[in-house]
Amino acid sequence: MQENVMVVGQVAKKKFLIALLSGLLAFGGIAAFFGLTTTAFALPLGGMGDFYVVIDELEGTGFQLQPQIGETGNADAAPMVRNLIDDVNIKGLTIYKDLKMPTGNWIRVNVEAPTASIQGLTQDARFIDANLSFTNMDIKEKNTDNFEENWTHSADTVTITDAKIVTDYLFQNFVALNGAKISIDKIDGPELIE
Repeated sequence: MQENVMVVGQVAKKKFLIALLSGLLAFGGIAAFFGLTTTAFALPLGGMGDFYVVIDELEGTGFQLQPQIGETGNADAAPMVRNLIDDVNIKGLTIYKDLKMPTGNWIRVNVEAPTASIQGLTQDARFIDANLSFTNMDIKEKNTDNFEENWTHSADTVTITDAKIVTDYLFQNFVALNGAKISIDKIDGPELIE
């Protein structure tokens, strides 16, 4: 007589591998689509914790910087700055995110592009290390109860060089990544900038 035994807490390896490979193929298809067209519309990245943006040179028009309180990977409400730029041209762009795998190992997902152009950039950053220059810079302070409107910083143009930015939210109305490469590297642990 055979008894039915139910085991709790084990992984069906065959089903897990099929699901993992299906997910990776779907992700690869999306990545290939963006890699071939190098264009995306209304691309938001957020709600996934810190990710890093490294830029050799950025030239933008219609720049605004505002105070912001936003969600990070470690906090529900953290102080940040919101950068708004109407039109952006970038040389040497790298965006990367460190992810912990279920096995406990870490990987880094990299998106690199020799050149990129963006329209309608919104970025919430909690750390910026860069060389900055502005034309027609204007800083205003208001006496309001709304934290986000108490002060603003604007400029006709902004040039950013040798930048490393820790960001938790990124949105673009239109982005073209010319010559984009997407890669995954195995790393020892996540990069941390407090």
